[in-house]
Amino acid sequence: MSMNQEVFNLPGPGRESVVDTLANLNEDKLAFLTKCSREYGDVVPLQVGINQVILLNCPSYIEQVSKDRSLFVRGPHVRTALQRLLGEGIFLKEGESWLHQRRITQQVFYHQHITTYGETIVAYTERLLNRWQDGEIRNVQSDMMRLTLDIIWKVIFNDELTEEEAQDIGYILGISTRLFESKDQEEFNDQQLATQNLRYERILEEMDRYIYSLIQQRRQSGEYSGDLLSMLMQVRDEDNNSQMSDKQLRDEVVTLLFAGQEALAVVLSWTFILLSLHPQVQTKLLTELKEVLDGRYPSVSDIPHLCYTNSVIKEAMRLYPPVAVMPRIAIQDYEIGGYKIPAGCTVLISAWTMHRHPRYFEDPDKFDPDRWANDLEKRLPRGVYLPFGNGPRICIGKSFAEMEMVLIIATMAQKYQLTLVPDFQIVLWATITLRSKLGVPVKLEKK
Repeated sequence: MSMNQEVFNLPGPGRESVVDTLANLNEDKLAFLTKCSREYGDVVPLQVGINQVILLNCPSYIEQVSKDRSLFVRGPHVRTALQRLLGEGIFLKEGESWLHQRRITQQVFYHQHITTYGETIVAYTERLLNRWQDGEIRNVQSDMMRLTLDIIWKVIFNDELTEEEAQDIGYILGISTRLFESKDQEEFNDQQLATQNLRYERILEEMDRYIYSLIQQRRQSGEYSGDLLSMLMQVRDEDNNSQMSDKQLRDEVVTLLFAGQEALAVVLSWTFILLSLHPQVQTKLLTELKEVLDGRYPSVSDIPHLCYTNSVIKEAMRLYPPVAVMPRIAIQDYEIGGYKIPAGCTVLISAWTMHRHPRYFEDPDKFDPDRWANDLEKRLPRGVYLPFGNGPRICIGKSFAEMEMVLIIATMAQKYQLTLVPDFQIVLWATITLRSKLGVPVKLEKK
């Protein structure tokens, strides 16, 4: 094929009705994208208002776009929504500056570093369980948000998070989510002005003062406490042997704080939903925990033996990926499968549709952790299973996240059974992460 073949000549719902496309996206974006992925080809054009959008359903095309990272960037609304919060951390950086900062930051995520935090993860999970009461109704999604926040705060700063600080961070996340969701530019600008209110700025200024004060204390004392901030302060650029500036350190630790905490919380929440809906899976999980742990709390050394626990989490992330859709904008004309993608076109990489594609997963809508036996993940084509993203920009904290989720599930499942309240209706909310819009109300049953 030649570049002369325009991608928007391909069949897709965008050619039928722009109005219908917009209506479907607004009503149920994920269901609409699933329908498109199953009814059309590997490349599906969507005309969304005045915007040209392409949905990719072919893993080799997804892999191609992921590798050509310098030719695709995040949308401007993402930077506008998150710039004040994340600064120039690796989440918002693009091109060579991203690659440079990624190489420096990833040094603290080597296996021998992250495994030292296993005891912290279990201790904070135990502390949460000690606050729970038998027969109590809890919103476990909120509990997982707080648990993962407490853990990542301790891991980054070696400090305890107060209740007021946790509420302030929740407020920041709420404002950032609202900005991120904005579709209309005028509405977005109005909401952007709302973020300049005194509380939002006060919280960010207080957080910045706290971080910069810690950095200065450690630089002056020369003492480092083994947390991620300390390790980031000590890593050096391989090219010129320089260390991160105070501003770089601030931006990277805030990025680590916000980028990873919520994604972990929603995966854990979906896992508990699925276990509640599938008691046979829960029974098999508990059997493994009994055989491996026999009632004791898990440690990092147990993780290789908790194979089914890991499969349960993988399957939860398959059905409910933490980031359901990853849009990227082409900065120049590009070719995919012989078709021309014009500059400015938005390319959608959808973990939601790839994870439920019948070409790659038998009975794709079924919750079946056993499908991950015999190294299914290694046998899948690259670009199919995307819970942590794909290509060079795959989540820098992937190994830490996998460790944390196994330890939390193994700790909690031994002590409590979580049962969804009767008649609870799951409403998907695909924003920065994929959440349950109405929370996750469960009844606790102590074992």
